[in-house]
Amino acid sequence: MPDRKQATSLRIGFIGLGQMGGPMALNLIKGGHRLRVFDLSADAVGRLAQAGAHAASSVADCAADADILITMLPNGTVVKDVLLGEHGALSALNGGACVIDMSTIHPFDSDAIAEAVAAKGFRFVDAPVGRTSDHAVRGELLILAGADEKTAAELAPVFGCMGTETVVTGAAGRGIRVKIVNNFMSIALNALSAEAAVLCEAIGLPFDTALAVMRGTPAGNGHFTTTWPGRVLKGDLSPTFMIDLAHKDLGIALDMANQAAMPMPMGAAAREIYSGARAAGRGRQDWTAILEHVRALAARGG
Repeated sequence: MPDRKQATSLRIGFIGLGQMGGPMALNLIKGGHRLRVFDLSADAVGRLAQAGAHAASSVADCAADADILITMLPNGTVVKDVLLGEHGALSALNGGACVIDMSTIHPFDSDAIAEAVAAKGFRFVDAPVGRTSDHAVRGELLILAGADEKTAAELAPVFGCMGTETVVTGAAGRGIRVKIVNNFMSIALNALSAEAAVLCEAIGLPFDTALAVMRGTPAGNGHFTTTWPGRVLKGDLSPTFMIDLAHKDLGIALDMANQAAMPMPMGAAAREIYSGARAAGRGRQDWTAILEHVRALAARGG
């Protein structure tokens, strides 16, 4: 890992030392920052104290004298209670301090917390993280900073200790929104990919063969970065692969699965989307026009 020790040592309060938060806090200590830490787990606090952190006795004690207060907690209710509850962290925070919530919570909860924090005179940034706990240990997280460029630049010495890449979204609330959208797509694709993998098994196709093909196609690389930029995102729906043909191929795959007695609920749901697009007159448009079809469904409430 590169040396990330900072020229300016900040006073940071860190609340939430779980599987992600613990390594993140440790990397802030390694970066030369002065940490006060709090968690309901005495063992978690003890490990950070051995690394040089001050073990706080409460969330308010953790926030005392902090330039920055970071929360990494399981849900929005806990974040709200920790920050805004009776004897909460904000009751002890210095004026001018910045609150950074790095938890993955509901965006509407984040909005409400941001408004309440701002009403008390503090800056608020939502900065959820991407990647895994292994990346957290190595200080290689992706940080999605819900902040303007100026605030993100001020926080760069902090983010740089915990991650190798920061995406600045331009406004509070956008960090958690892009995290949820990203996770939605990744999680749904996981289920669809599992159906594809088991279909390979059901029809006697070696997985390695499928993998070799998918490494170079939208199946493996995703439409956001392959098919969409050159077609639908430019407003060009002239067909390179028609929706009618995509619908046909999807039907063949589902028929094979049916004959193999293999359920494919994700695939069946996708076929309904393509069937709807054909019914709406999009059959001869490029398959990326599915985006426009879904937009139209959303505009008329489904």
